[in-house]
Amino acid sequence: MKTICLYFEIHQIIHLKRYRFFDIGTDHYYYDDYENERSISDIAERSYMPALNVLQDMIKENGKYFKVAFSLSGVGMEQLEMHAPQVLAKLQELNETGCVEFLAEPYSHGLSSLANEECFAADVRKQSAKIEEYFGKKPTVLRNSSLIYSDDIGAQAAAMGFLGMLTEGAKHVLGWKSPHYVYNCCMAPNLKLLLRDVELSDDISLRFNNSDWEGYPLFADNYINTIASLPEDEQIINIFMELSALGIAQPLSSNILDFIKALPACAKAKGITFATPTEICKMTKSVGNLEVPDTLSWVDEERDVSCWLGNAMQREAFEKLYSIADRVRIANDRRICQDWDYLQASNNFRFMTTKPSNVGLDRGIYSGPFDAFTNYMNILGDFMNRVHSLYPEEIDNEELNSLLTTIKNQGDEIEMKDKEISRLKTKLEKVQAADEKQKASKKAPAKKTAEKKATEKKPAAKKATKKAE
Repeated sequence: MKTICLYFEIHQIIHLKRYRFFDIGTDHYYYDDYENERSISDIAERSYMPALNVLQDMIKENGKYFKVAFSLSGVGMEQLEMHAPQVLAKLQELNETGCVEFLAEPYSHGLSSLANEECFAADVRKQSAKIEEYFGKKPTVLRNSSLIYSDDIGAQAAAMGFLGMLTEGAKHVLGWKSPHYVYNCCMAPNLKLLLRDVELSDDISLRFNNSDWEGYPLFADNYINTIASLPEDEQIINIFMELSALGIAQPLSSNILDFIKALPACAKAKGITFATPTEICKMTKSVGNLEVPDTLSWVDEERDVSCWLGNAMQREAFEKLYSIADRVRIANDRRICQDWDYLQASNNFRFMTTKPSNVGLDRGIYSGPFDAFTNYMNILGDFMNRVHSLYPEEIDNEELNSLLTTIKNQGDEIEMKDKEISRLKTKLEKVQAADEKQKASKKAPAKKTAEKKATEKKPAAKKATKKAE
């Protein structure tokens, strides 16, 4: 029986403001708040809310038959919290149906997996904790930024305890193999790999509204017929895309949501089911190792990381940023860590690309790749100065870690002593109150006895007066 795994990514770019060389050292705020609010509000109205409402209707109409998965970057969730909380509320409603799975991914939607293993692990743990906070369950399947994957990254994911990982079904990796099977990491056999069907996914996310495409117009029954006609033993069809494909890349006027809504009925008629990534990882055996020595992704024709690290500017920015990764992680300063998350986001490096691309690239405020590089490096220069001013370069990472650990331990000890002092004060107050109560109870009988004696003496005094008369 064929099974469709339908997955959507939700991530929102953090827009940097125009930052001049002369701002370094004087301005430590790097973001265009107006553009961030405008863009997330726009995408929520035109894409996220209409798409999520349709997916909710699909679950109501089809019960447990229809399943869907999402992942949300941590920085994207922060933007939704501030400017479009209704999206998170709707996702929580979907979560209550039991037909939705939420996956792990790096909090920053950055490239830490290519630079620093400990930074990558911390990035994923931070996002997983936020997902668990919102949806009540810790993710068991990992989706790296832009489906970035290699054998080494797979081994890291397995070491973090994940059952499986999503990645791209790239032809240069698969060769003669099909993406419609479950594979496993060659360095960690316990980690299952689910491979995106490039053609079927891009038919929806990239080509659906293209009237020059030979498959236009695409109807749900024809789409499902294509899946049903695949070889009998090719059972797993992974359709992965950004949620913004529904409404932004493919406008609502193209009837993209009507197409999506019709998929379950057409699939059921052909005996095709839906499942979440974790369900597939648990119920389907791997057919063998998948060797990926070179890093792949779902971006551009090359399906590699050249869109972020393909030129000298990008590599210089990348190397400078991650040169302080250990220092930022060890220091664990709240404001520094927030800026670190935003500066890691992969779109910062994407804006610097000099590659031609079939997918349109909106560089926002930047006139070109060099402009993007200059602005980012000005901000990064100020950020690095802040890190080094807080934690001087003369102190190496090991010594800094030792000092901060000592400070933390002393702080914990002071906190414990404060709690003990507070407990003892409370106990002393209770003892004093009990003592005062006991003294008061002893005084009360003595007072009554004195009053009684005084009362008895009064008649005697009256008798003495009568005798005298």
